[in-house]
Amino acid sequence: MLDKTDLKILQILQENGQISNQALADQVALSPSPCLRRVKQLVEAGYIIHHVALLDPKKLNLNLMIFVLVGLNNHSQSIMEGFKKDIQRIPEVIQCHVITGQSADYLLKVAVPELSHYRDFCLHKLLAIKGVASVQSSFVLESIIDKTALPLDHLN
Repeated sequence: MLDKTDLKILQILQENGQISNQALADQVALSPSPCLRRVKQLVEAGYIIHHVALLDPKKLNLNLMIFVLVGLNNHSQSIMEGFKKDIQRIPEVIQCHVITGQSADYLLKVAVPELSHYRDFCLHKLLAIKGVASVQSSFVLESIIDKTALPLDHLN
C-alpha cells in the first residue's frame, strides 16, 4: 500500500527523473538512506518501470505526429499476433493500443519528419502488414496537453 510519502516520491520522479537522491529526500522530508530505500521498493514493487529521457520531437525533426486508426480484415489469432509482432518493428510507431468503440482495432501514434515520410510509412510498412484492411489518419495540429506523468490524486 502506498502512503503519502510514496505518492510524493512518485509525483516528483515523474516530473524529474534525474533528481538527486538528496534533493528528493529533502522534498519528501526524509533522510537520504530511507528515501533511496523507498525508491528501490517502488521499483521492486513495479510502480516504477523505466527511467527514460524525454526527447523534443521538433529538435529531432519529427514535425508530424499522427494518430492512426487501423482495422484488420480478420480477427483470427494468427492475424492479430502477426500484426502485434510486425507493428513493434516499425520505429515510427511510438504507441500502439488495442481499442474498442471504433470501426478500428488499433490506435497508433506515429512520429515522422514530414508528409512524404508518412506516405512511405503507410504504403510500404503499415499496409504491408498482413491483415490490415483500413487506415484512417488524424494529423496533430497542436498539442494542448502532452504529458507523461500519470494522475495520482485518486490514490490519496
